[in-house]
Amino acid sequence: MYSIEVLNSKPAVILGEEPVIAKTATIRESRLGRYTEVADHCSINQSTIDDYSYVGERSGIIYAEIGKFVSIASDVRMNPGNHPMDWVTQHHFMYRRRRYGFAETNDRSVFSWRGMQPVRIGHDVWIGHGAIILPGVTIGNGAVVGSGSVVTRDVAPYSIVAGNSATHIRYRFPAGIQKALEAIGWYHWDHETLKARLDDFRDIRRFLEKYTPSERKQGDDRNNKSGRVL
Repeated sequence: MYSIEVLNSKPAVILGEEPVIAKTATIRESRLGRYTEVADHCSINQSTIDDYSYVGERSGIIYAEIGKFVSIASDVRMNPGNHPMDWVTQHHFMYRRRRYGFAETNDRSVFSWRGMQPVRIGHDVWIGHGAIILPGVTIGNGAVVGSGSVVTRDVAPYSIVAGNSATHIRYRFPAGIQKALEAIGWYHWDHETLKARLDDFRDIRRFLEKYTPSERKQGDDRNNKSGRVL
């Protein structure tokens, strides 16, 4: 029997201003922000991935707008291609005509139609392993999509959803905390501010006490005095 401490380990990745893209990843007509990472065997097509977001191995993303601090696990599919079900045939020989020798060019109308149904992902969203996000879906800030879920409809901010098709399980935080986090908008802080405040992210109550805008905090105090629960 062999005792293996480390085998075929990859060097540690230090992220920075330029995206870190694995050599086996394929990216076409897309924009990536700072401190972003795309892992091995991913396909990113005609999409935007904002700062600090990462994409796990073997994920496929097309026609998507992805916010900041989005955690995308491995084997995720985002906006898998719809087929024209109202045509005589659904097969792609109708629009990938060149591949079959039917025409010199493909029919771009289907691809344009697909592009008109983008997936939109907010900030600080966690998409679990193997999840599928169907065309036209919007997922709000702070939401969680469980592993293996098939998301067919919009997901509210801070909602946790799972299943096929994905349904709401619960919210991560009560409504008052959700609103406070939106007012703080920490995902727009610059890199040095994030670094200085890093330890505060572990405790939601302390975080809100320190960073909730004063106008918002005064309103919450009034609500608490009237017996409302945040």
